[in-house]
Amino acid sequence: MRACVTGRNGEGKSTLLKVIAGRLEPDAGEIIRAPGLKTAFLEQEVPSDRPGTVAEIAGSGKYVSQMGLDAAAAFNSLSGGMRRRVLLARVLADEPDLVLLDEPTNHLDVASIEWLEAFIRRQTEMSFLFVTHDRAFLKSVATYVYDLDRGMLSGWNCDYRTFLQRKADLQADEAALWARKAKKLAQEEAWIRQGVKARRTRNQGRVEALRKLRLEFANRRTAIGTSTLKLDTAAASGDRVIKIEDISFAYAGDKPIIRGFTADVLRGERIGVIGENGTGKTTLLKLLTGQLAPTSGTVTLGTRVKMAFFDQLHAQLDPEATVKEIVAKDRDAVTVGGVTKHVFAYLADFLFTPERARTPVKALSGGEKARLLLARLFLKPSNLLVMDEPTNDLDVETLELLEEQLLNYKGTLLVVSHDREFLDNVVTSSYVLAGDGEVRACAGGYAEAARLLRRIREPSAPDVPKTLKGSAPVVQSPKSAKLTYNEKRELDALPAAIEALEREIADIESALADPTLYATDNARATALTARLPQAREELDAAETRWLELSERA
Repeated sequence: MRACVTGRNGEGKSTLLKVIAGRLEPDAGEIIRAPGLKTAFLEQEVPSDRPGTVAEIAGSGKYVSQMGLDAAAAFNSLSGGMRRRVLLARVLADEPDLVLLDEPTNHLDVASIEWLEAFIRRQTEMSFLFVTHDRAFLKSVATYVYDLDRGMLSGWNCDYRTFLQRKADLQADEAALWARKAKKLAQEEAWIRQGVKARRTRNQGRVEALRKLRLEFANRRTAIGTSTLKLDTAAASGDRVIKIEDISFAYAGDKPIIRGFTADVLRGERIGVIGENGTGKTTLLKLLTGQLAPTSGTVTLGTRVKMAFFDQLHAQLDPEATVKEIVAKDRDAVTVGGVTKHVFAYLADFLFTPERARTPVKALSGGEKARLLLARLFLKPSNLLVMDEPTNDLDVETLELLEEQLLNYKGTLLVVSHDREFLDNVVTSSYVLAGDGEVRACAGGYAEAARLLRRIREPSAPDVPKTLKGSAPVVQSPKSAKLTYNEKRELDALPAAIEALEREIADIESALADPTLYATDNARATALTARLPQAREELDAAETRWLELSERA
């Protein structure tokens, strides 16, 4: 069995896993386990300080070598992603019957995520129950879904794509049901206000029905609101945001992490930094933002640059401070986009209630900490946004909203992420760390970066220049046969097909955003909900095909 637990941040997904694992005791009820059941649990947080070597923590078994780990390396010397690999190897080493994984892809590079996906799909002896925000991982692995929604846990015997469609249908039906009940309640409230005749004996049944309807509405658990993240953009920077001239970096006595990299980061670019764990992604970000000085070469910030930085390990958050104190210290109001708001109203945009806003950071879930860091970050006007693993722990709805905000951001974006869909959806070009200190640039997101890495690792692949003016160079492709007549016709027709799909998707999203649609035309809402993911997949396929044919042409 390969089951995932879905739900919004703060719903209790991690708590549920801890109860199943025996780390927490339930307030009521009991957990019944099969005799001799062996359970292993990978927690969400990566320890910041844990003495010992890789072998001492993970053992020296097969998973250490399969994950490319150095058994003799000190755990505290490793990057966040390599530490995550060690903890995962420890979990799998005992060959448990049930593996509980809380955000298993956090900090893992794409190669490790793909290895984990393949490993889980191959298993016939182990069962897996996991919480993850990684949409590609969910679609690849999950065969059963447990959905935690407003305190209720429901099971869906289907894959993740099918679950999304079925839940959308259920939510549409639920909205229509409550719309009918609201209409009935309004009618009965008008009747009861007529006075004396409502209190006659023959109408007592109707009065009692009204009381029950009022109680039903009072106890109704509505869906958590939608986060309304809003980036505050500063005045525009100069055209060239960062000038990078032949930079290299190495720690004393070690081989270079970055070697001979030259580039210009131009205003408005959205650049992804992509590579395996340990290749220097976070180091490159720190070099570009002045947190580290290069061993050789220079990094020069352009004019009027205002930078904001998102830290993958949440190091900027004081665990003893409250949510309100992190955002506003002792003030009651904040200013965002030139508008002053009460701090509780601002935090409500990030799904923090006033009660939750008074909670100390140490009591928050991983997803809530990520949202809090975004809330603090977005108060700072910037025209250069630097984000190190911003998607870790975010629920899917908040993640999609973050993508939308980054697409609308008028400044320049530098982002490290292992989330494949996020990279493909957001970035316009990529810096690819190929290993041995080499950094290359290519247009596009993860899909294009993966193709570039494959070409680099093929001995016959042509060289891709490391020196570039701007971050979207024309990348040389391997020689291939010319397009056939039919392929030329296909290439000519693809732009119109892509535009048509984009218009269709925009029209569907606009229609589904209308809350009255579900009540007035539920059949159309259901059809549109089912069509939307299909249209998006068709668009992805069309764009990929256009890129393939264009490169060959």
